[in-house]
Amino acid sequence: MEQEGRSLEDMHMLLYRAYHAQTNYLRPRMAQLGLGPGQPKLLAYLAVHGISTQHEMAAFFEVDDAAISRMLDLLRQAGLVRTTRGQDRRTKTVELTATGHGALAAWDSVCDNVQDVMLAGLSAEERATLAALLERVHENLATASAPAHPAAPAPAPHPAAPHGNPQGGAR
Repeated sequence: MEQEGRSLEDMHMLLYRAYHAQTNYLRPRMAQLGLGPGQPKLLAYLAVHGISTQHEMAAFFEVDDAAISRMLDLLRQAGLVRTTRGQDRRTKTVELTATGHGALAAWDSVCDNVQDVMLAGLSAEERATLAALLERVHENLATASAPAHPAAPAPAPHPAAPHGNPQGGAR
């Protein structure tokens, strides 16, 4: 008979606890920059991909369009992004403003610091191995949760997008 409560020490719990420790470290720093949960990753996405639609961002982050819309409304109100009507009335495109680029630069500095903190004591090889393993974990879970017959393929990455994010972290 397997031990009851074993999930308290399994791999998903290790990831969960690491994620929450990172979130607890980042949240007050995010607030100091006037950013809310989820907003920095949208700024980073727009910096890398350029003008994008809400749907493209939702597909990339594997969340629904409404969640992205709510975050973008707050970013727009803060002057960090600007939205423009797209090719049809239902589509809006989004881009960073100069203020948004400044906020992202400050956020990237915070992320550089958290990365140093969370990876302290790991060699460059261990960091690369951890990044590769986490990417594989993501791929495994994304594949396992994908519908058997998707209605439409995910949008292709923007041509200016770099391959992978060696920095990692919750940007």
